[in-house]
Amino acid sequence: MQGSGPRCGSERQATNQSLSDERLKTDEELAKRRIDIDGSADAIVVRARSRADQILQEARARADERLNGSPVDGSPVSGSPVDGSPRESGAINGERSRDDEAMRQERTTADDALARERGARRRALAALLALEREETDDRLVLERARADQSIASRDDFMGMVSHDLRNMLGGMAMSAVSLLSITCSDREVSNAITTNAQRIQRYAARMNRLVADLLDVVSIEAGQLSLVSQQQNAAELVRDTLDAFSGPSAAKGISMRTEVRAGSLLARYDQERILQVLANLVGNAIKFTPAGGRVDIIVEPVGDDVRFGVIDTGPGIAEQGGLIFERFGRVAKWERSGLGLGLYIAKCIVDAHGGKIWVESQPDQGSSFYFTLPSSASAGAPVAPQPTQV
Repeated sequence: MQGSGPRCGSERQATNQSLSDERLKTDEELAKRRIDIDGSADAIVVRARSRADQILQEARARADERLNGSPVDGSPVSGSPVDGSPRESGAINGERSRDDEAMRQERTTADDALARERGARRRALAALLALEREETDDRLVLERARADQSIASRDDFMGMVSHDLRNMLGGMAMSAVSLLSITCSDREVSNAITTNAQRIQRYAARMNRLVADLLDVVSIEAGQLSLVSQQQNAAELVRDTLDAFSGPSAAKGISMRTEVRAGSLLARYDQERILQVLANLVGNAIKFTPAGGRVDIIVEPVGDDVRFGVIDTGPGIAEQGGLIFERFGRVAKWERSGLGLGLYIAKCIVDAHGGKIWVESQPDQGSSFYFTLPSSASAGAPVAPQPTQV
């Protein structure tokens, strides 16, 4: 499967397509402007020639008046009389014909020269544009090669560091378990050991979650997020999520309610990954909902999809849109815990399943996060579960 989000899919293909579209638009605009400029220049030439022809005709008419000895309007002609014999008239007409032919040839020559100049200018501009684009492409290839090298180095570093961190976190967790198994007759000392051991376990679990998020982001960026999808009843996800968060919600004084609005909701999904999505949404809802509030988890059929909803009575989100689903985006800007990767990973997981995720919220009116999964009916006949690289 392939994620449909801008970061979950092939960013380079999107960039290449965007660059190609932009260049096509530029070419069309340049061609349009060139036609407009050429058309304007041709119109100016036509008007100038028409005006020149008009002036020439008027001058010839006045010359004919003098030749005939009387003007067209009957007024007397000033100046010396001109011999208006047929020989004289024929000579003048012949001279005018030669002048007209010379003018036509001159205009044809000028038009040809203008056409050649325009063609040369177009070829020069096209060559310059192609050269600039070739240089841009070369630089883009070079930058991508450097980016690939940097990303490969980063991924290798992340792999080594995460392996070592998880080993140390595992040792910390086992040490905490060992501390909890210690018996002490002094109740005060025993309580202190228990409190600190549980604190170590919470910190180790949180650090392990951060490391897992970073590794998920690396896998997503590399297009290697693994999914093992099979047909299951989506209602089970709600029950598992409720079991996992009933303790933390009760400790904070928040009531949780679940609602399954259908008898059976079959869909194809990776159970661990979708539980990861629900855990992130419900965890955020509990974090930002004050004591005495409520968090509802709803699942229902909507068209060809199975839709999940996590609805809280918290402070809401002032700035919505897709920004909170971007890398390092945060539900609340003042919140500094975590890396801001949870919603981004959730979006990529949902996208990889062919679903959608979004939020509906108003300040001081709570937040409603929704995501969908294609139902088994819309996904086609069930097949044996198999790993998929996303």
